[in-house]
Amino acid sequence: MLHTESSLGLGGQEIRILTESRWLLEHGWDVVIACQPASRLRAEASAADLSVFSLTMRNAFDVAAAVTLRRLIRQLDIGIVHTHSSVDSWLATLAARSARRPVVRSRHVSIPILRRRALVYRLADRVLTTGDAIRTIVVAAGVPDDRVVSVPAGVDTTRFHPGVSGKTVRDELGLNGPAIGLVANIRGSKGHNDFLDAALLVRRHVPAARFVIVGDGVGFDDVHRRVHALGLANHVVMTGFRRDVPEVMAALDLLVLPSTRSEATSQVIPQALAVGTPVVATVVGGIPEIVKDGVTGRLVPPGEPDALARAIVEMISDTERAHIMAQAGQALVRERFTVDAMMAATTSVYASLMR
Repeated sequence: MLHTESSLGLGGQEIRILTESRWLLEHGWDVVIACQPASRLRAEASAADLSVFSLTMRNAFDVAAAVTLRRLIRQLDIGIVHTHSSVDSWLATLAARSARRPVVRSRHVSIPILRRRALVYRLADRVLTTGDAIRTIVVAAGVPDDRVVSVPAGVDTTRFHPGVSGKTVRDELGLNGPAIGLVANIRGSKGHNDFLDAALLVRRHVPAARFVIVGDGVGFDDVHRRVHALGLANHVVMTGFRRDVPEVMAALDLLVLPSTRSEATSQVIPQALAVGTPVVATVVGGIPEIVKDGVTGRLVPPGEPDALARAIVEMISDTERAHIMAQAGQALVRERFTVDAMMAATTSVYASLMR
């Protein structure tokens, strides 16, 4: 099978492609990832010994790229083409259709789809969404209901589990008091500004609190400048990209995901819950499919730092209640949000199309 991805960055979407590809290889599938030569996905896939095809995809009208993809599909006798972003979806769908191969399109974000721009979704044989909320958005754009399947992101429970220790990370970062973390690609929709505004308010009630921002991205420098402008330099640690995410999650007393506009069924929330870390998040996209307010974590409206701060203070002040919610979330993750569950649903779609 062939995964295609035209983005240059490395966020949850690209990490999911890597996770799925590794699982498929381990379970007897042949997998190739077609991506941009300068992309971080290409570097990560190569480092993981995954089969990678480098291809410049300039825009949705890059005929040369579409022809190259068609040639690749025929040469490797690709059985399924699975696309992920807008540019690669147009190109790979055209290539697959001309080679008479089935197409699966993933939708990873909860931004509404204009009907006049939904053709690429309607051309796919199946659309996989990362949650029920996004499935509703895709169907509303005119894609037939029976061709849209919700498959939430899954957690690798061999890496994320209650036995993971966060001591090394806490020692490294000098985390002595309550540690509140935001683990996400740094871009506007993840709510880093709201996180920092909430941090100012939280410190009035819990002066010992420390705030950890894990990840990189286009907004890294802007967030770094804002940390200093708000006088939070001694209270906020920005780690950049980390590979030891299970240990980072275990080091936190609370994970916060204050997404403002778009979010799938987040990968970091089930990762935190899997190791036993409580969660506060916003009512955006597919987040409420994992975080049930007062049951598996706390939910607040997006774009309201005051409400976010109150929820954070409540969770770190009442650690017993926070722990009970985290345990409930942990059970939900084991039941519904594992890599094996994700891939069982995904390969079921593949098999139905290949028949």
